[in-house]
Amino acid sequence: MKSKLIKVQPEDNVAVALVDLYQGDEVEFEGESVKILNDSKAKHKVALVDLAAGDSIYMYGVLVGKALSPIGKGGLLTTENVKHEASSVSQKTEITSWNVPDITKWKDRTFMGYHREDGQVGTQNVWLFFPLVFCENRNIELLKDVFEKELSFHKASRQRQLLRNLISGAPEDTAIAEAEAEEAIFKNIEVKFITHQGGCGGIRQDAVSLSKLLAGYVNNPNVAGATVLSLGCQNLQIDIFKKALSEKNPDLKKPVLIYEQQQEGTVEQMLAKIIKESFEGIKKANQIERQPASLSKLKMGLECGGSDGFSGISANPALGYASDLLAALGGSPILSEFPELCGVEQELVNRCVNEDDAQRFMQLMKDYEKSAIDAGSGFDMNPSPGNIKDGLITDAMKSAGAAKKGGTSPIQAILDYGEYVTKPGLNLLCTPGNDVESTTAMVGSGANVVVFTTGLGTPTGNPIAPVLKVASNSTLARRMPDIIDIDSGPVIRGEKTIEEMGEEILEHVIQVASGEVEAKADALGQDDFIPWKRGVSL
Repeated sequence: MKSKLIKVQPEDNVAVALVDLYQGDEVEFEGESVKILNDSKAKHKVALVDLAAGDSIYMYGVLVGKALSPIGKGGLLTTENVKHEASSVSQKTEITSWNVPDITKWKDRTFMGYHREDGQVGTQNVWLFFPLVFCENRNIELLKDVFEKELSFHKASRQRQLLRNLISGAPEDTAIAEAEAEEAIFKNIEVKFITHQGGCGGIRQDAVSLSKLLAGYVNNPNVAGATVLSLGCQNLQIDIFKKALSEKNPDLKKPVLIYEQQQEGTVEQMLAKIIKESFEGIKKANQIERQPASLSKLKMGLECGGSDGFSGISANPALGYASDLLAALGGSPILSEFPELCGVEQELVNRCVNEDDAQRFMQLMKDYEKSAIDAGSGFDMNPSPGNIKDGLITDAMKSAGAAKKGGTSPIQAILDYGEYVTKPGLNLLCTPGNDVESTTAMVGSGANVVVFTTGLGTPTGNPIAPVLKVASNSTLARRMPDIIDIDSGPVIRGEKTIEEMGEEILEHVIQVASGEVEAKADALGQDDFIPWKRGVSL
């Protein structure tokens, strides 16, 4: 390793430790010696100049905090001596230019996807079951048990086999080989199931918001058809859901089977009807086969979670370059997690193609932060204990690194939660920073693949869209190989450039989108779904 410290932008006054440093170490950096004043673990931040109390701290070229007490050159930044601080923004201050990446090697590439009648193309072919209200969760679970077992969509659980062997006293691996031998009856279709705790209670706005999210899942190109269960008396009425679906796609051609329990009679009668009619729909959907599609048909969600001090200098900027490549190819990258854009608003506002979007972005950010403050919190409380432990000690510091996932391309649209992506190029979508809530929302807005960077590790997946994990460091990739798809650790070691790693990410996305490689989250059966509840319970 050539250096033990790295500075992201020339104007930064702090650097990231690339290895563990110890008090008294002399580190050569940018032509001068930096004496380390405190033991500093890799990923944490070290001052490059003497900082007095109240001095501004810059990283990624933006304000990320202020010193609470003096920090000497070579001193460690901690939650005790630094507080969150971010620059304010009120308008566009400049028109930014974009250095479009060279897409010569990509412009004629295709992926093998499932073409829908509305022109969208899926990376998966899913028949989706879900309820409009939590009262129907049990019936969804019953249907899940029936369809998964009888259609053999999932391999028998290795854990269940292990327990059987322990109970019987057989060798631990006796039946595992048999469990792995099961084959699905249908080759071109998966059946997935969603449950949730919404649809009634709360406020009516929550029901409307949930209807938009669920309608987005039906309209997502990865879905071939859907079976929807309603109780009948809940806030999220069938007509509200149908309205949301019509707004997403007025000429939707997909089969959507809707059942209302209070009109169907007994549970047994209703389930028998659902099974018969859904099975016919699944059989028909199985006839759809993959065909070549332009990379412009990819809508790629950009997510991060379990971030560490390396995320912003390896995995996130590499994903940002992949995002730029896709934007240049006419695809639609989607950047979300608004609490994790705090501190970089000015850059994002300046990248908005039109003034209305710039104003909308600022208003959504202000409204979101106000709601957090009104609830007794704030964006400054966004970093998790895991983030802080691994060097992300302020929200602005975390945000400046997280925003790198969005690359440098112009922002073509600003969307509120539940709105659907229709424009090529980078889209910003208002969601929470919570991993699953954000991923859930991006897929509901049309993402047919999600790339998820992580420094600490997370198993997050999605019922209808593959979620690829990019490790910020090789230690994580080696420790959790069952959840990590791509290792960006070579960037930290200086073995690959950001651009090279970005191209590797896009190549892997194409393979997964074509069904050639299975996302690790899908292999684990990790189907996470959490709607964002913005209101109170009544």
